[in-house]
Amino acid sequence: MIEKVKASRSEIVILIFVITLAIFSLGSFLLIKDKCLFVKDYDPNKIKFDNPANIAILNVPCGNVIIQLYPEISPNGVKRFITLVKSRAYDDVAFHRVIKDTLVQAGDLEFGKRENIDYGKIGTGKSGLGTINSEVDTPFDFDKGTVALARTQKYNTEDSQFFIVLRDEPLYETEYTPIGKVIYGLKALEKIKYLDKSQYVLRPDFINSIRMLIN
Repeated sequence: MIEKVKASRSEIVILIFVITLAIFSLGSFLLIKDKCLFVKDYDPNKIKFDNPANIAILNVPCGNVIIQLYPEISPNGVKRFITLVKSRAYDDVAFHRVIKDTLVQAGDLEFGKRENIDYGKIGTGKSGLGTINSEVDTPFDFDKGTVALARTQKYNTEDSQFFIVLRDEPLYETEYTPIGKVIYGLKALEKIKYLDKSQYVLRPDFINSIRMLIN
């Protein structure tokens, strides 16, 4: 007959500790793996907008980012953006430049496509439509969530690239062409992949799509 061995109190404590540690480790792994776990995904069809014709839906790995465009502030910049959105040019384009808690930048249509990304040239690509003039004369507060067109160090070089600020950037006023603001889903942009030692991202996250609410 096999005699049962009763576990000591210390052995029970160790067993409980091991089980607790395993549960904690598994939970931490799942949280790290699913960076979007606590990010709300907004459904634009369930939101009432004052001017739905000026609403763009940017879909990123963690969900929808809803942008209100301001054609009255930057008519040419918004027109260029909408032209590219309607042609689906931004689909599968990289967030090639990301500064943690500061900004995310995308829109290199030439060197930033998922299937043909060129890390040596990304950030310099063009749309093929030519550049447009900067629109920086109208007062505009570059609050958190502002969407603006990127440019070179010279004015009047805006094309397809755009950035979204993740904090207030008052010094950007009169420097960059604002085209809109994020009104829902900013948290999804805060989860875009970044690197600690570089603004430019190796194996970046990509735009899934951008669509106008009303085509």
